[in-house]
Amino acid sequence: MAGFDPLSQAGNKAKGKRPWFFEDREAERVMNIVMALAQEVSVMRMRLDTVERLLEEKGALTRADIEAFAPDKAEAAERGAWNQEFIARILRIVQQENEAIEAGAEMSSEDAGKELGLS
Repeated sequence: MAGFDPLSQAGNKAKGKRPWFFEDREAERVMNIVMALAQEVSVMRMRLDTVERLLEEKGALTRADIEAFAPDKAEAAERGAWNQEFIARILRIVQQENEAIEAGAEMSSEDAGKELGLS
């Protein structure tokens, strides 16, 4: 994009009050950083997928080929599934903690070992 300066746009934020999901602000900050990195990894993965598909199909490619690529319905579904699995792996610990809260206090394997005198 001509005239677009990503560095000047990097500090932009949405209007309105920022939602907080964790009580600990430091945990919130770390989670936001991790999710921003996850988004970048996801984009790189999609671009790599594009490159792999085009190389497989054509044997050679240009940047224009990469930019013009549009996945078909099956390819888009495959990419979507990968992305959902990726995010689920990143947020697994948060999901597990939420499930533990809903299920009630469960003893961790570490606590069980301590209770049995194994550690």
